[in-house]
Amino acid sequence: MPAIDILIAFVLTTAAFAFIPGPAMLYAAARTMAGGRKAGLMAVLGIHIGAYAHILAAAAGLSVLFHAVPVLYAAVKLAGAAYLVWLGISLFRAKEVLQGDLKPKTEKTARKAFLQSIGVEVLNPKTAIFFMAFLPQFIDSAAQFPIWMQLAILGVIVNVIFTLADIVCVLLAGLIVSRLKQSSTAQRLVQRTGGVVLVGLGTHLALQKS
Repeated sequence: MPAIDILIAFVLTTAAFAFIPGPAMLYAAARTMAGGRKAGLMAVLGIHIGAYAHILAAAAGLSVLFHAVPVLYAAVKLAGAAYLVWLGISLFRAKEVLQGDLKPKTEKTARKAFLQSIGVEVLNPKTAIFFMAFLPQFIDSAAQFPIWMQLAILGVIVNVIFTLADIVCVLLAGLIVSRLKQSSTAQRLVQRTGGVVLVGLGTHLALQKS
């Protein structure tokens, strides 16, 4: 592994990136507003698991394909954007899922958020580009571990730190949702707001040039 001073710099830099509000935090907050805190936490877990596909790709060098084949990058990006927009529209049009905290409905919503979030993360090429651009800066070619293993280990550390930041975001959004549970009108508004946020994220991803 890299020297301890490099690892400290790596963790601090990762934490700075992780706790700056970004698309992942907005996504987690939107799922929380639409389905409650449990759905938000399951969405974060789904993002966490989906990110391992990009970590493995970075360790294997497959992420280079997104640079070498721009059409592939564009195709994956548009697929991910379309999926986000579809999720947002679905949440916007869905019936209320928070009122009464009915366990079967809550469980179904959380499970759906988990599975959908895995797909959202896997279809996000920007995660692959981030790992490919960020991780090599902290690789020590003289270390005992091979480069691919260092990339994998550093990738896991990044994923855990980003997940912790997303969990904080979900808990804060959950506090807001819990205060609005007594009002069905406010509850419906929050759920629709979550759907709008997802549509906005999908549109933003589709329109970005790189």
